[in-house]
Amino acid sequence: MPAPLPKSIDETQALLAAGEYVADRSLATSLFLALAMRRPLFLEGEAGVGKTEIGKVVAQALGRELIRLQCYEGLDISQAAYEWNYSRQMIEIRLAEAAGVKDKDKLGAQIYSDQFLVKRPLARALEANEEGDAPVLLIDELDRTDEPFEAYLLEVLSDWQITIPEIGTLKAKEPPIVVITSNRTREIHDAVKRRCFYHWVDYPDAQRELEILRRKAPKAAAALSREVVAFVQRLRKTELYKLPGVAETIDWTNCLAALDRVTLDPETVNNTLGVLLKYRDDLERVAGEEAERLVAEAKAAA
Repeated sequence: MPAPLPKSIDETQALLAAGEYVADRSLATSLFLALAMRRPLFLEGEAGVGKTEIGKVVAQALGRELIRLQCYEGLDISQAAYEWNYSRQMIEIRLAEAAGVKDKDKLGAQIYSDQFLVKRPLARALEANEEGDAPVLLIDELDRTDEPFEAYLLEVLSDWQITIPEIGTLKAKEPPIVVITSNRTREIHDAVKRRCFYHWVDYPDAQRELEILRRKAPKAAAALSREVVAFVQRLRKTELYKLPGVAETIDWTNCLAALDRVTLDPETVNNTLGVLLKYRDDLERVAGEEAERLVAEAKAAA
């Protein structure tokens, strides 16, 4: 049974917390307004800060179906919205010809009908379930697509409908809950952003990151978690090609716990930096003396 939408910012924050997502007040406010006003929520930020997880948690907490559209370069309407089942249409045409059907208009109406329509994520998101509850549509990493696809999205986000030339318009009776994410590898057009409520998802502060580790890395010793957070917070202030996100912090902490570490030491840090940093230049910059310095500072701060 789907849960009701939250009626306040506090309820929204509690809803996220129930899904093990530690959100600040600003994010909870943006999500509450998006749900209350039935507007898409556009989340932008660096990779690994938890944008995608928000869509997943909202679907789970509200008991709604999650429909995820993973964006990529070259994504087009046939993969994102709909396409026709051409093989079934051809079979239908040959069966009709064998049966002596000569009315082409009637045949055309038959093969361009709902039974031959293959609905992709955008079209499926416009359909409510039997109880009338709309799904959660997660459009993930929109910045990976190109501008023509953004233009196509405008009809969906403005009118909650998709126009199919052969049969007309698919229109949602109940608008879906839409979460759009972007890693900002390129700028998304203003026309898309204007249709959404916008929120920048930043790296968490030390207190919130520690709370995230308490939930996502419960096997780690408390002292280890504090040192990891202090280490990562300092690491994010250095000049790296790719700063570690929350996902990397969680992975690293769980790895250290799996190695039975209860505190940081330079040797273990150097041996496990590949969990935290993903580029060779970053690894070479941090390994060795820099890692030893960061460990000492993290221990002092923790």
